[in-house]
Amino acid sequence: MTSMSRRQIITHLAGLAVPVATLPTLLPAAEAYEPEPQPFSTQELVDSGHRFFGTITRGLAEGIQRAVSHWGQPNGYILGQEGSGAFVAGLRYGEGTMYTRNAGDRSIYWQGPSLGLDAGGDGDRTMMLVYHLPRVSAMYRRFGGVNGSAYVVGGFGFTALSHNRIIAVPIRSGIGLRLGLNLGYLKFTRRPTWNPF
Repeated sequence: MTSMSRRQIITHLAGLAVPVATLPTLLPAAEAYEPEPQPFSTQELVDSGHRFFGTITRGLAEGIQRAVSHWGQPNGYILGQEGSGAFVAGLRYGEGTMYTRNAGDRSIYWQGPSLGLDAGGDGDRTMMLVYHLPRVSAMYRRFGGVNGSAYVVGGFGFTALSHNRIIAVPIRSGIGLRLGLNLGYLKFTRRPTWNPF
């Protein structure tokens, strides 16, 4: 009787080992079950931007209106700060929080190189509107685009970066001395890194 119950216990434990062994293959698929972020209204974006940027409200509202008229309602946005500098080749580093309506808020970092007719440096507060984001984890990759800057003490900039269907539209307000046009990308990461590549 004792040996039978041991055998039954061993059989049951062996039966449990099969589902447990399949867990590692199921864990990466968990990202596929993240909810798709729901869109924000234009007024929600303008209100959030006003609180974040403070007095630079007219340019912000115009930037958001232009982005919404071109791409529609974003289903995510990032509020953060960044700094960049360039003399032909340049680097940009930033950090902030990505907000979604129904998929949670996450810390996010970005960095990237640029190359072009570009010189100077600037520090910015940045609002990035994010379009066609299928899930939050899809944001952690490289987004390429063309950027133009014109800062003399203060300035306001608007550009667009893309990866497949996902579009990130940084709206920047900052201070510095910079003039130029460059081609580059931003790499979005979960943790800060000095490596822009």
